[in-house]
Amino acid sequence: MVSKVEDIVHMMRKQGVKPDVVTYTALIDGHSLQNKMDKARGVFQMMIKEGPTPNNVTYNTLMQGMFQLGRVAAACKLLEKMLASELVPCQVTCLILLDGLCKCGKLKEALQIFQAMQNSGLELNIIFYTVLMDGLCKSGHIEDAKELFHELSVKGLKPDIYTYTIMINGFCKEGLPDEAYQLFKSMEDNDCLPNSISYNVMVQGFFRNNYASKATQLLAEMVDKGFSADLCTSTLYVDLLL
Repeated sequence: MVSKVEDIVHMMRKQGVKPDVVTYTALIDGHSLQNKMDKARGVFQMMIKEGPTPNNVTYNTLMQGMFQLGRVAAACKLLEKMLASELVPCQVTCLILLDGLCKCGKLKEALQIFQAMQNSGLELNIIFYTVLMDGLCKSGHIEDAKELFHELSVKGLKPDIYTYTIMINGFCKEGLPDEAYQLFKSMEDNDCLPNSISYNVMVQGFFRNNYASKATQLLAEMVDKGFSADLCTSTLYVDLLL
């Protein structure tokens, strides 16, 4: 697919037809999906040199590709170049930046960026908070994630199924299954019914924290509600029986 786009671009340029920003961005996206970031950056540099001028989507596409390969410095340089080009980062840009920093373990920078977003007046929806909470939980900063979770109601935001599941998993991994279950039980009261994933995460949390009785009880409840145990839950249950 990428080679076909490259052929089209080459043919257009040969015939004196200038490919537009959409065509070039599609080519960058194709290279990014194949983790060929040097080629993607080469196309971007061609745009800078010869035109057309990269737009927000172009920068977002290349930035996301850089983050996916852990090239944080390169992604941040793109943001600097974007700002220097007088392009205003949109919500998608900010989310790519926040998610990329969190997944690359740059929590300090992610928190700084999040604070800057809040100060700028950018409307942050539940996705932004959930991404940051996920990063905090995975790096063992459960208290910071908990504080952020409690901030949601102040901001007029409602946690969704992903937010709850991330926090439940975070509590369990920190050896706090009781707190996790308290949050799990509050979901229904907040109009967010637990799904198969949240049930499995909670059951696994009980098993891993040696709450075998509670795990088997919740497992039975989960099955009664029509949900199935995933491979990890099933393995933990079988290990208990052996």
